[in-house]
Amino acid sequence: MNNDRLRRRLKPLNRVIVTLQRMGVAVGTMRVLSVPGRRTGALRTTPVSPLTVDGAMYVVGGFDDADWVRNARAAGWGVLAKGRRRRRVSLVELPVSEREPILRAFPREVPHGVRFMITAGAVESADPEAFAAAAPHCPVFRIEPLSGAEPSAGG
Repeated sequence: MNNDRLRRRLKPLNRVIVTLQRMGVAVGTMRVLSVPGRRTGALRTTPVSPLTVDGAMYVVGGFDDADWVRNARAAGWGVLAKGRRRRRVSLVELPVSEREPILRAFPREVPHGVRFMITAGAVESADPEAFAAAAPHCPVFRIEPLSGAEPSAGG
């Protein structure tokens, strides 16, 4: 399946997850990440599944050119929500040289994301080494808390 077709199929599912989260229903490991848009500054929202490696939290992008990835690169911050709990976070993109250990942990930490990553063509198998090898094509952001954990607008 090509990436454009996969993205079109994901949009309705993403809307359902975002709606459930806004109603206060947390869905598994899913969180909602809202990042200011590059042109408007309005918060744009997407579901993500953070993973924790060595005590730090990360989020992996399946598409290097996804809007949320480009917005996160430009803004460097966002709002991470689980159910009704929201906190403002810094989003620090890791250089390619530091992505492998995080991507290697992804199949174990986010098993429901493995199928998506394979379908998206980011990796060819669920093998942790296949994920590590995808480091040049899979953006990884470290999530760090920012002061003002309860933002008053957007989402």
